[in-house]
Amino acid sequence: MPPTLASLAQHSALKLTVRAGEDHLERPVRWAHVSELADPVPYLEGGELLLVTAITLDAEDREAMRRYVHRLVGAGVVGLGFAVGVHYEDVPDALLDAAREADFPLLAVPRRTPFIAISKAVSAAIAADQYRAVTAGFEAQRELTRAALAEGPGAVVARLAAYVDGWAALYDASGAVVSASPEWAGRRAARLTAGVKRLRERAAPASAVVGDTGDDRVELQSLGSGRRVRGALAVGTGAPLGTAERYAVHSAVALLTLSTERSRSLQRAEQRLGTAVLRMLLSGQQDHARAVAGELYGAVLDAPFRLLIAEPADAEEEAAPWLQPLVESLESAASRAGETVLVVPESERRLVVLAADGGAVVRACLDAYAPKEAEEAGVLVGLSAPAGPITSAGAYKQAEQALSVARRRGRALVEQEELAAGSIVPLLADDAVRAFADGMLRALYEHDATGRGDLVASLRAWLSRHGQWDAAAADLGVHRHTLRYRMRRVEEILGRSLDDPDVRMELWLALKTTTDPASD
Repeated sequence: MPPTLASLAQHSALKLTVRAGEDHLERPVRWAHVSELADPVPYLEGGELLLVTAITLDAEDREAMRRYVHRLVGAGVVGLGFAVGVHYEDVPDALLDAAREADFPLLAVPRRTPFIAISKAVSAAIAADQYRAVTAGFEAQRELTRAALAEGPGAVVARLAAYVDGWAALYDASGAVVSASPEWAGRRAARLTAGVKRLRERAAPASAVVGDTGDDRVELQSLGSGRRVRGALAVGTGAPLGTAERYAVHSAVALLTLSTERSRSLQRAEQRLGTAVLRMLLSGQQDHARAVAGELYGAVLDAPFRLLIAEPADAEEEAAPWLQPLVESLESAASRAGETVLVVPESERRLVVLAADGGAVVRACLDAYAPKEAEEAGVLVGLSAPAGPITSAGAYKQAEQALSVARRRGRALVEQEELAAGSIVPLLADDAVRAFADGMLRALYEHDATGRGDLVASLRAWLSRHGQWDAAAADLGVHRHTLRYRMRRVEEILGRSLDDPDVRMELWLALKTTTDPASD
């Protein structure tokens, strides 16, 4: 504890006497300062014990003393030490009454006690308090280090929470809560996700004080040795941290940062192993892939999985700022659910992921991207149907096809099941197909534009009725012989036979993907 007015009053060598403000003696004293100025406030910071002999004060003027004491209280001065037996044999009544009226601590300093003795006592007490804080901080550092080595990051969070007599929480790079202590603190920590995300936008190291969790004072500290934030630590207490608690928090930040960076080194090694497993799967070497995967990736190969391919939505983008946040979000979802996920960056522009079918990673991906347009999400994702090691190559092709459709449609995510269950017509909605269709049907549209018949509508009705003359003629309201004549004219103009099923298919798709030029 820092020195207080009470501890100074009880100091046997100082012989101080409390004359006013007895109820506020527990105030901590930050320093002892001597000033004979009538207004010393501009030279004070607050927290001082002000020592005076009243050589320049009109200490017997009641109104002057009221103003003097009022200024000291407003400046945060914790007390006044008045030297008796120097210029005044006792504390003047005007000053004493002003101090009592303001309930402001006033201590009488006997002539035999020099001010320097009080300053030394305050300085020695402050030094002793700092020494205790540093010693306690080092002890906390040792305890936290032992916890980190023996039990991991969760134990560091638990020990820190107990040491600061509050709560603590660890967040991963995505802002998700990884560990919290005590157990109830998880709910409070979850409410700070927005603050953690804002902290991520600043270069590490970064910190912030937030106050949106009730009565707690919460500090957020970034984790990471580079400029990129790798996680965050939240510490909630009922009051500002003291020196010893601050040492403990800094030690926890260092230990958790070290753990995070070490984990990322392991992740890079795991990533290289995952790349080898994926290449073996796609090349048909399933047995070798299982052997290499071992316990690390074996779980994802032992059950149906989905293969996901992601690329940036901007086709011109060379670097990959989109990649790291996507990887972190998927790995975070897997970590929280206890799932195995295989994440392989094929290049700066492509990410391949194997994740359990119906698991947390796939759900997180669908929730994050399926509802969005590509431009909004900044990423394109193609998702295969459920597959196994033997069908990995097919799943890769499915994901590529879904990715291609996502890019054409401007969608952030497309599933292979969506393609299989839907129509082929939307897949043809690009400029090349429309140009082919326009060229194929233009002669018929030009014929109809002269008013010599309605060949396009007749062709559409005939094809929709699968070549049934009577049904198609009835739809058009013409005689079947008229319809037969029109179909012969279509064949003559196009130079193609309607008996050919390929021709009928191409004409039908052309009709589905083009519009009448006259309507443009």
